[in-house]
Amino acid sequence: MDAPSEKRFEKHIEGSLNGQGYRSVLPAEYDRGLCLIPSDVLGFIMDSQPKEYEKLTVQYGEDTESKLCKRLNEEIARRGVIDVLRNGFKDRGCSFSMVYFEPNSGLNLEHRELYLKNRRSLIRQLKYSLKNENSIDMALFLNGIPLLTMELKNQLTGQDFRNSEAQYRRDRDPKEPLLRFKQLLAHFCVDNDVVTMTTRLMGDDTKFLPYNKGIANPPNPNGYRTHYLWEEILAPDSLLDIIENYVHLSREVDKSWDPYKGKVVEKPKELLIFPRYHQLDCVRKIRDQVRVEGTGHHYLIQHTTGSGKSYEIGWLSHLLTSLYRSKDETHRIFDTIIVVTDRKVLDKQLQNTITQLEQTKGW
Repeated sequence: MDAPSEKRFEKHIEGSLNGQGYRSVLPAEYDRGLCLIPSDVLGFIMDSQPKEYEKLTVQYGEDTESKLCKRLNEEIARRGVIDVLRNGFKDRGCSFSMVYFEPNSGLNLEHRELYLKNRRSLIRQLKYSLKNENSIDMALFLNGIPLLTMELKNQLTGQDFRNSEAQYRRDRDPKEPLLRFKQLLAHFCVDNDVVTMTTRLMGDDTKFLPYNKGIANPPNPNGYRTHYLWEEILAPDSLLDIIENYVHLSREVDKSWDPYKGKVVEKPKELLIFPRYHQLDCVRKIRDQVRVEGTGHHYLIQHTTGSGKSYEIGWLSHLLTSLYRSKDETHRIFDTIIVVTDRKVLDKQLQNTITQLEQTKGW
C-alpha cells in the first residue's frame, strides 16, 4: 500500500514537470560512472555547437563521444557543476558551452535560438551508485548534467519529510561521485505539505533548511501544499534563472577556539548557496514591479534577523544592472546601482557578498 501512494505523488510531480518541458528518461540511460546522461550531453553539443564538435572529431575520431563525456565528468568533479554550467569547458583546444541562458533583451536573435536548444530531463528512481542498487526518487537534468535530487514522501504512507531527511543522512553516502559537494545544486525533501533542502550531504551532520512559502505552507485548493516547488521553483525558466543569477559558492571563514594553540584560529570553508523561497520571491517581485513602473519608485521589504538580507540585496543589485522593460527592449533601465546602508556590520557583510557575486562570471 505504501509504494502505490508514494508512486502516485511521484507520478503527479513527473506529469507536472513533463507539461513544462522536462522529458522523462529511463534510469538505464544514466551512466553511473560518468554521472551524466551521455545521449543528452552529446545531443545538445552536436545540435548547438556542431563546428566545435567537428573540430574535436578530427582529433579523437571514433572515440570522440566517450572522450568528450569523460572530459566533462572530470571538469565537473574538479570545478563543480556551477562553474562548468556558467563557463563551459575545453578539450583539445575546443570550447563547449553546457547551457544557454535566456537573453535579457532582443539584441541577439542567435542567442535566443541557442537558448531554445537546451534539453531538460528527469529520471525517476535514479540508481546512482556503482556499489549498490540504491535509488533516489527523482533527479532533474539539464543537457545531460544532473542538477538536483528529490526524496518524496506521502503522508498517507505514515511518512513525511523527516523520513526523507533521515534517508539522505543514513543511506546517501556523500562520498558517492554524484553526491559529492558541488556536484549538484541541492537535495530536496518533499512531502504533501512541507519542503526542506540542503546543498551539502554530510551523513548524520547534514543540515536541512526549511523551503516553505512561510512558517507553514498555505492550503492549496487544487492539490498539494508543496506544489510551488515543481510548478514555480523548478519550472524550466525559473531553474535556469536560479543557475545564472542566484546559486552561489560562498567562501567564508570559520572562527573557533583551539585549546592546543591557546587562541582563536580561522579555517576557510565553502558554502553552496541555493536561494530560499522567500529570497527568490522578494527579488523577483521587485524586479517585475520595476519592469512595470520603471525608475523613481520606493519599495519596503521587512525581514527578520538571519533571513538572508545581504544575499537578496546582492542578487537584486546585479539583476538591476541588466534589467530591460521587456524582451524586445535594447536599452537597460539602470546604468548604475548604488547600495547605501546605515549599519557597519551589515555594510561589511554586504561588501563581501557583493564582491563575491561580482567575481562570478555570467552576472
